[in-house]
Amino acid sequence: MALVGRIARPHGIRGQVIVNPETDFPDERFRPGAELFIERGGTVETLTVTTARFHRDRPVIGIAGIETMTDAEALAGQELRVPVDRLAALPTGTFYRHDLIGCRVETRDGRMVGVVRDVEGTLTGSRLVIDGEAGEVLVPLVAPICTAVDPAAKRIVIDPPEGLLEANARG
Repeated sequence: MALVGRIARPHGIRGQVIVNPETDFPDERFRPGAELFIERGGTVETLTVTTARFHRDRPVIGIAGIETMTDAEALAGQELRVPVDRLAALPTGTFYRHDLIGCRVETRDGRMVGVVRDVEGTLTGSRLVIDGEAGEVLVPLVAPICTAVDPAAKRIVIDPPEGLLEANARG
């Protein structure tokens, strides 16, 4: 299952919740009728979106069966997910975050940098958050630096500009 958002908190008294989106397609993911999935108590539950609007770039959604603020409070902090097979195909050179997490990152000469822990940013500008030997390393996810991205092989090759890796080490 792919992460598409996190429930931040209840909104109002009618059971709506504010979502922190983790998708570049929030209009599609959080539209009325959309199915989202959460895990509670070791069980996967299906949530159906009944209403949706945006406030300050965050979805405010109603969910079937969630009628009160108390019901909504019980969902705060939950991760909203969808099955990977429901994700849209992406254009060449773009990747889903979950495909990059766990990839080994190495330089063109084979030096290991670390493993991708997260991808921050949006479709227009993202960076890899890498767990390196000396700590966190941040690398812009752009073609001139990330010269080979192979999610299937869990491998990313980078050609960092002079000083990029050293600047991270001093961080």
